[in-house]
Amino acid sequence: MSDSEDLPLALRKGQLNDHNPSADDDNIDDSGSDSDTPLGKRKRPAIRKKVIDDEDEDDEDIQSSDSGAPLIKRTRPAVKRKSYKDDSDDDDDGDESYDSPAASKKSNRSNSSLSEARDDSSDSDSDTPLAAKAKSLPKAKANGTSNGTNGTSRAKVAPKYKEESDSDSDAPLAKKAASKKSPTTKPAAKPLKTVKVKTEASSSASRKTMGSDDSKSAASKKRVKDEPDSKTKVKKMKKEEEEEEDEDENAWWLKEGGNEDDSVKWTTLTHNGVYFAPEYIPHGIKMLYDGKPISLAPEVEEVASFFGALLFTEHAENPVFQQNFFKDFSKLAKKHKTVPDITNFKKCDFTPMHEYFQKEKEKKKNMSKEQKQAIKEEKLALDESYGFCYLDGRKEKVGNYRIEPPGLFRGRGKHPKTGCLKLRVHPEQVTLNMSKDATVPKAPHGHKWGKIVHDDTKTWLATWKENVNDSTKYVFLAAGSSLKGQSDFKKFETARALKNEVGNIRQAYLRDLKDKKMFIRQRATALYLIDRLALRAGNEKGEDEADTVGCCSLRFEHVTLEKPNIMHLDFLGKDSIRYQKTMEVDEQVFKNIRLFKREPAQEGDELFDRLKTSELNKHLQSLMKGLTAKVFRTYNASFTFQDQLDKLTPRKGTAAEKLLAYNRANRLVAVLCNHQRAVSKGHAVQMDKIVDKIRAFKYQKMKLKKTILTLEPKLKKKQPELAEPESDLDDEWIEQHEVQLMAKEREKVKLKWEKENEKKKENKEKPLTEKELKTMLKEVDEREKELVKERKSGKVTGARGATVEKCEAQLLKLDERIAATRTAMVDKEENKQTALGTSKINYIDPRISAAWCQKYDVPLEKIFTKTLRDKFKWAMTVDASWEF
Repeated sequence: MSDSEDLPLALRKGQLNDHNPSADDDNIDDSGSDSDTPLGKRKRPAIRKKVIDDEDEDDEDIQSSDSGAPLIKRTRPAVKRKSYKDDSDDDDDGDESYDSPAASKKSNRSNSSLSEARDDSSDSDSDTPLAAKAKSLPKAKANGTSNGTNGTSRAKVAPKYKEESDSDSDAPLAKKAASKKSPTTKPAAKPLKTVKVKTEASSSASRKTMGSDDSKSAASKKRVKDEPDSKTKVKKMKKEEEEEEDEDENAWWLKEGGNEDDSVKWTTLTHNGVYFAPEYIPHGIKMLYDGKPISLAPEVEEVASFFGALLFTEHAENPVFQQNFFKDFSKLAKKHKTVPDITNFKKCDFTPMHEYFQKEKEKKKNMSKEQKQAIKEEKLALDESYGFCYLDGRKEKVGNYRIEPPGLFRGRGKHPKTGCLKLRVHPEQVTLNMSKDATVPKAPHGHKWGKIVHDDTKTWLATWKENVNDSTKYVFLAAGSSLKGQSDFKKFETARALKNEVGNIRQAYLRDLKDKKMFIRQRATALYLIDRLALRAGNEKGEDEADTVGCCSLRFEHVTLEKPNIMHLDFLGKDSIRYQKTMEVDEQVFKNIRLFKREPAQEGDELFDRLKTSELNKHLQSLMKGLTAKVFRTYNASFTFQDQLDKLTPRKGTAAEKLLAYNRANRLVAVLCNHQRAVSKGHAVQMDKIVDKIRAFKYQKMKLKKTILTLEPKLKKKQPELAEPESDLDDEWIEQHEVQLMAKEREKVKLKWEKENEKKKENKEKPLTEKELKTMLKEVDEREKELVKERKSGKVTGARGATVEKCEAQLLKLDERIAATRTAMVDKEENKQTALGTSKINYIDPRISAAWCQKYDVPLEKIFTKTLRDKFKWAMTVDASWEF
C-alpha cells in the first residue's frame, strides 16, 4: 500500500509531520488509585511508573517548527503496509433525519485553547480534509449569484471550544456518579437562508442551468408549435406546463425566506392514514412433521408459510435463523394445540408449501395482459388514496405508506434476531399526526387508531413500534418532498460550513492529544480517528443486538499497534460490514492508544473507557453548531469527491471516459466510508456478456469491411487493413453467433405477429393466419442460407443501397461503441466490491454532480435517476462554476 493510503481519504499528497511527543504522559491526571481502570476493573498503585518509554525528556509544546502547517504538508517516513481487503456485504446508510440541524451559523469562542490554535492555523488549505489537500480550494459560487446559502462561500466562523467542567469527567465510565440531566432549552433556530434569483421575462435564460427535464419540456413546446393539429401533443404540453408551474410554486430553495421557522414544520397537514396488509387467507397446503402431513390453524399455517417460501435460500439455511424461527413457531403451534406437538425442527418438512409457492410464482408470471392491468390499476388506486398528503395546501408525495406485513425478520449482516417472527401491526398500535382541523381517516373495520396527535414540529405522518427489536417505525414524506429537500440542503450546507472551521478544530484536537486529563486525551484521539478515517461515532449495544461498533465503542481487540507508529483496525461496522485498515498515525496518537491498551486492559474492555458518544457529540456541538461525526463524514466525502473529479475528468474525453472518471471519484469516497459489497454471484456471467457484446460489434465490423471490398475490390491494396481479420473472432464463434442471430430474428417475427393480432382483435379485424407467420419465418430461413454462403465465399453484398461511404461511417460508429463498451467493462470490474449508491445519495453533495454535468456536458440522466433528480431538485439549479 502506498504512503498516501493511510490518510483519511486515501488521497493525501503530503504526510503528517512528527509532533514533539509529550514527556509527561505519566503525569496524566488520574485521581483515585484505580481511576485509569476501564469500566471500573483496573487496580493501580498510588505512584505510577513512566509508561511511555520512548518519549522526549522535555514536554515541549505540541507546535513544532512546522506544526502550523496543514497536516497534509508535514512529512513522515514511508512505511510498508498491508493492502486493503474487504470481504463484506453492501451496506445502506440511512438518510439524515428530517429534523436535522440547520447549516452552521456564527458562534462565539469561549476557550483560550482554541483561540491559540486559531493563531497557528493561517494556511490557505488548512480547511481541507486530511487526505485530500493538494491545492487551495477556489471560492464557491451559488447558482451564479453572490448571496444565499445554496452555493455561497461563508464568512469564517469562530467555533466554540468549551471544556466540560464535570468534576468526575475524567473517571472511568463505570465509576462516574449518576446524576440527573438538567433540562436544556432548545434555542430558537434562525430561518433558512435561500438564494435570490432574478425573474426574467424570457424563461429560456433561466432554464440554462436547469436539468434535462426542463429542456425536454421546452422541446415539447416547440414540437407542438410545429404540429398544431396533434391533440395528443397539445395535451402533453399542457400537462408539462402544469407540472412546471407546480414545481415553480414548490421551489422553496428559490424563495426569499424559505423555511422561516426550523421548529414548526407545517401549519396544516392532512392525509388518509396508512395501508395495512390484507388479512391472511389459508391455502390448506399441509407441512410434514416426522414424514406425516399435519393440520395447522390458520395463524400457525401463516407462519409456516413464511419459512416455506424461503426454503433453500441462504436465510433458511442459517442456523441462527432456523433457531429463532422455530422458537416462535413452536410456541405458536403449542398455543393453538397443534397435534402432534412440534418439538423438533429437524422433523419439520416445509417442502409441500415451498412447491405451492413456486407454482403461484409461475402463475403470476403467466398472467394475461388484462390480469396484469387490473393489478396495476388497483395499485394506482391505492397510491392515489394513500400516496399523497396536503402539507400547507401543497400536494406532497408520501414515502412508504404501507405498514410492514407480518413475516420473518432477516436483518442485516449477522443479526442475532434473524428469523424471529414479525407480528402483524394493527391500527390500535398506530399513531397518526395531522392538523387539529383535519378529517381523521377511518380505521379498518372493527378497529380504531391508537392515538391522534397534532405535533407541527414533527415531519412524520404515522408511527408504531415493531415487536422484534422494539424499534419505532415512521411514515415520512417521500424523498422528493419539500421537507426532505430542506433537510438534505441543511445537511450539506452544514458540511460546507465545516470547511471554514476544520483547520481550527484540527489544531485544537491535536493540542488536546497531550492533555494531562485522560478523558481529554481519549476525546481528542477519537476525534482524530473520526476525522482521519471517516468513522461513525458508535453507540452502545444491547446483548441481543448485532456486535457492531463505531469509534467510541471500539474495544481492546479491535486495534493492534506496530512500531514505529502503525495501527491496524479490524472490526464489524454498521450492518456487520467488516472494516479493515492498516495506516500510519500521528506519533502522539500511537502513544495514546498504547496507553489506553496498557495492562490490565484486556480483550472485551473498551478502548475509550472514559468517553461516551453523547459526550463527544456535546463537544462537537460546542465547536460548531450542528457538528456531528456524520458531518465530518459528509464533509470529507464531498470535498474528496470534488477534488478527485477535478483531477480525473478528461476535458476532451468521450462521454464514457468522463463517466468512468466520475465513478472512480465516487469509488474513492465509497472506500473511505467503507461502503462495500460482496461480489455478486452473477458478476462473471455479466462480464462474459459484455465480452460477447464487444465480439458482436467486431462481427459487424468484419461484415462491413467485406461489404466494402465487395463493392470496391481495388481498395484491398490501398487499404490493406480492410482485409485483416478481427481479433477474438474464430470460425466456430462466428457460426455460433449467426445461429443465435437467426434464432433472435425468429423470436422477433413471432412477437410481431402476436402484437399485430392483439391490435386486430381490439379493432375487431380479421387476425393474421398461421400461414402468414410461416411466410414471415421463411424470409429468416432465406437470410440464414445467405449467411452460410457468405461464410464460404468471403463476399458480403451488404444491405440494400449500401455504399462505401455509408459503410465507412458505420465503421467509425462501431469503433466508438466498442471503445465505450470496453470503458463500461473496466468500470464494472472496478465496482464489483464497492457500493457507489450510498455515498452518492447520502454523503456527496448533489450540487457537485449537477455542476460537473454542466461543466463537462454530461446529461444528468447518466448520473441521477428520475427518482434522485426529484429528490435533489434543489441541487439541479446550480451552474457549472459551483464548487463545494
